Amino acid sequence: MTTLRATSPGSPLRGRVALAASTANPGYFALVMGSGIVSVGMDNHHQKALSLVLLWVAIAAYAVLVFVNVWRIVSFRNLLAADFTDPRRAFGFFTFVAGTDVLGTRLAIAGWRGVALALLVVGSVSWFVLGYVVPWTAVLGRSVRPVVAAANGTWFIWVVASQSIAVLAAVLEPQLQGGRRELALLAVFSWSVGVFLYAAAGVFVAARLMLYPIDPGDLTPPYWVAMGATEITVLAGARIVQMADAPMVAATRGLIAGASVVFWAFGSWLVPALVAAGWWRHVVHRIPLRYEAAWWSIVFPLGMYGVAGHYIGRADNLPIVRTIGENETWFALAVWAAVLIAMFAHLISSVLRRPAA
Repeated sequence: MTTLRATSPGSPLRGRVALAASTANPGYFALVMGSGIVSVGMDNHHQKALSLVLLWVAIAAYAVLVFVNVWRIVSFRNLLAADFTDPRRAFGFFTFVAGTDVLGTRLAIAGWRGVALALLVVGSVSWFVLGYVVPWTAVLGRSVRPVVAAANGTWFIWVVASQSIAVLAAVLEPQLQGGRRELALLAVFSWSVGVFLYAAAGVFVAARLMLYPIDPGDLTPPYWVAMGATEITVLAGARIVQMADAPMVAATRGLIAGASVVFWAFGSWLVPALVAAGWWRHVVHRIPLRYEAAWWSIVFPLGMYGVAGHYIGRADNLPIVRTIGENETWFALAVWAAVLIAMFAHLISSVLRRPAA
């Protein structure tokens, strides 16, 4: 295993790249999630060329991030293990599951059913493994108590990972000849688990906010995932409602349709609160608005809000909800572009360009 040493400002490019890879945020796959879901939104608007560009950005980001994480596993296992035992960062690993499934969903829409099915398998296995490993290493296995003091918005990414499997399974179900009942079972199962996980994460995060002092620096961008988790639950529910009849779907269609509308309303209610928290953090307390990987945790919820509104409005015949979602998608695109530019500027200034000694 390679032991990484701190690099000086004038250190070689290789050292700066290694440092960036070794300390990469576990939640960086939110870049894939955000790009993929905004691509879906643009496809809904029949902006095929723009949607394709976003898709290729998601594919390229996915390939790079898989390489970086394999590099971390091979060369920086101690730092990787530290992330798994940190309750403030460990749940970010679920962005790999969600990123895999969101990318698979976009590819399924484009007709790449075989690749999408393979990504569903990868995402489902990863969800199952991480669903037991992360809670144990980051929460249950820690000797430091109370763990709830470290709860934050990244805990909702577990919910997003669960619902992303439901979305991809529901999208693939009408496209495949065989295994349709199994896909329906997987979709309803992961949707149901995601609903209970949202309740659990909400209790823990609310307890942390009420029992411990809140510093402006604590209200990080991943708190937006609380809204994004409601909206992907809505999207998964809308796609399940539109699935062909199967025993699991027939037994839960009415429940899922009603619950999806409730989740959409709650997610909409959260938006002003999250905007106010950002104002309190950056305007009132003047915390600088600098790029960090966590900003992609805002892009994904914004993109998901638009796509979820489009599908739930169509599935449940709610034209107002559909209109809100379709118009909001353009705002999500603008935020995606701004964060992408900020990311490249950050990479150029901190990694690629040799700083002055």
